[in-house]
Amino acid sequence: MKRPLQVALLVLSGLGLLRAALFTDLYLRYVKEGMRPLLIASGVLLLLLGAAEAWPVKPDAEHGDTDRGDTDRGDADHRDADRGDADRGDAEHGDESPTDHTGQAGPGDRADAGPHTGHGHSHAAVPRVAWLLFLPALSLLCYAPPALGAYTAAREAPKAVDRQSRFDPLPVTSPLPLTLSDFTRRVQQDREQAVRGRTVVLTGFVTPGKGRDTWDLTRIILSCCAADAQSVKVRIHGAPSLPPDTWVSVTGTWHPGGTLGTASAPVALDARTVRRISRPANAYRDDLPLVPPR
Repeated sequence: MKRPLQVALLVLSGLGLLRAALFTDLYLRYVKEGMRPLLIASGVLLLLLGAAEAWPVKPDAEHGDTDRGDTDRGDADHRDADRGDADRGDAEHGDESPTDHTGQAGPGDRADAGPHTGHGHSHAAVPRVAWLLFLPALSLLCYAPPALGAYTAAREAPKAVDRQSRFDPLPVTSPLPLTLSDFTRRVQQDREQAVRGRTVVLTGFVTPGKGRDTWDLTRIILSCCAADAQSVKVRIHGAPSLPPDTWVSVTGTWHPGGTLGTASAPVALDARTVRRISRPANAYRDDLPLVPPR
């Protein structure tokens, strides 16, 4: 890869990071919100490296000529010494050198025996696979990959929520807004069974189930970046399935089954209303739903 292309790759990568993290919210599709300063710093650093790589370098002519002169003189001394030794050897044995009378080297004494003779290094090219580095740089500038959604969530088991031994009393608000993680903990860990008979409202996106008209309300949560994403799901009953990745707000009550407050209780909701909502700016957080005023 030639130097101008290396500069272009550094600049494109830096601009892509700055576009995703500084001028838009695209970075939230791939990493947590706290990673934004690091992405901005990385983008600026790549631009600086590209500028430094593009800066013309002036050779030190005086230093270079001095070095070349010293090298030439050293080579000449070695050639003269070798020629003197050869002449003395020929004189002792009575042999006549092909250069004694003509002053020209014979066929076997050519100095340019090969195109790389005298070079201690090779001019190997950068592997062609290096060109693939342009793809992620261009994708950040032209077409940012979408956030994780139903395709990923449908192919993995739900995330195991943290254990909680003590639960505070639920507010008397109806419908009661809960996150998917809080609802899961209340259903399977709260021995007081505080969610029994309560109308709750949850938000997330639609993930199709394996059966007909079965679907899950889903949230994807990041620990650091999209590579360690895990999903939280609530099975929805009593409402037809919507297209995958549709963001909805679901109001309903806990779907009975097993023993509430233990692991045998299903994390499911009997839906009363399902309302489409806009995708939140940060879709990788299990936030409380916003209940519209009555």
